[in-house]
Amino acid sequence: MKRVNIFTAIVLGAFLTFTGFQCSSTEITSAKLYIQQKNWDKAIEALKKEVAKNPKSDEGSYLLGTVYAEKEDMDKMIESYDKSLSISKKYEKEINNARKYHWANFHNRGVAFFNRAAGQTNPDSTTLLYNKSIYAFDQAIKLEPDTLDSYRGLALVYMNMQRYDDAIPNFMKLIEKQKVLDAYRFVGQIYYNKGVVERDKYENSKVSADSVKALEYFNKAIAMLEDGKKVYPNDSDILLYLSNSYIAANKVDIAIDAFKAGVVAEPANKFYRYNYGVLLLGDSQFESAAEQFKKAVELDPAYQNAIYNLAVTYVKWGAKIAKEYEIANKGNKDAKEETQSKEKYKAALPYLESYVQKKTDDAQIWELLGKVYTVMGMPSDASNAFKKADAIRKGN
Repeated sequence: MKRVNIFTAIVLGAFLTFTGFQCSSTEITSAKLYIQQKNWDKAIEALKKEVAKNPKSDEGSYLLGTVYAEKEDMDKMIESYDKSLSISKKYEKEINNARKYHWANFHNRGVAFFNRAAGQTNPDSTTLLYNKSIYAFDQAIKLEPDTLDSYRGLALVYMNMQRYDDAIPNFMKLIEKQKVLDAYRFVGQIYYNKGVVERDKYENSKVSADSVKALEYFNKAIAMLEDGKKVYPNDSDILLYLSNSYIAANKVDIAIDAFKAGVVAEPANKFYRYNYGVLLLGDSQFESAAEQFKKAVELDPAYQNAIYNLAVTYVKWGAKIAKEYEIANKGNKDAKEETQSKEKYKAALPYLESYVQKKTDDAQIWELLGKVYTVMGMPSDASNAFKKADAIRKGN
């Protein structure tokens, strides 16, 4: 999150030096004296009398807005400035500069409070600072509603507070005004995660309303991510969440057709290859999934997600072969079927070993590797892998 340079504010002392008290009403003259003394309440009282007596007083409304700004009453500041501009454009330059100055001031305060909150260890202090950041960004948005930085800052504060419903409207402003990439990503991710929560709730409750709610969220994620894909067709995060959302919404066939078309149109696009593979894997089309992940790895040998999912594809493929034969033959083993199953595990092994060299702190991967070593009859390697998984879980 970035700070912005603060524009030079209007200096009331300089303003009064140039204009003096000439041709001013008694109320204006009094208000200027109170302003010099920083007696804001008395200045407001005098200026209210001025605009009541003279509704066409552009100077009175302008000064009233400036005093309200000193009291951080930005709503009344804006109202007074707008009133002055509706009477004449005499103070337009000063008003525009003042709005920019106060916007920058509040925006930078929002950034500062956000950064301070991120460094806190006390939850109450963190919440207090985030709330101050929210207030500051809200004021900045009031002052410059067409400036994107404050919407982005406010959305990120809400994300850190896990107030996702409050974050969404601010991300939507970024999409509405400039089709910002991260906004599509975040909103799609929020809806997808909400769907997962409702789906998990349904698994425990078996209440149909929870399942319906989950599907609504997954469909919202799909709609948002499809819009993002039109603007950013090759963004890996958008494609990943889109494919996951299709799977979660039981729209695998639609998704497979869509990503297959993408692969046909751009065969050298590793992201289309990868996400097409994810969908095929989710549909248990292991041979086709392996083909897509292999292509993705050929296009980018360092593509870790593709390497991992290629390994998982072979593991699941081998497990399926073994399970199907076991069911068909009532638990009896057959050398041929066992060999076919082991071939898939063997194919997974180099990809798992490669992946775990890069992702050394993932207990789940070490455990999977241990299971593959076990199937392959490599007890020593299996034992080491399981010990590594246990050590990671214990924080060693």
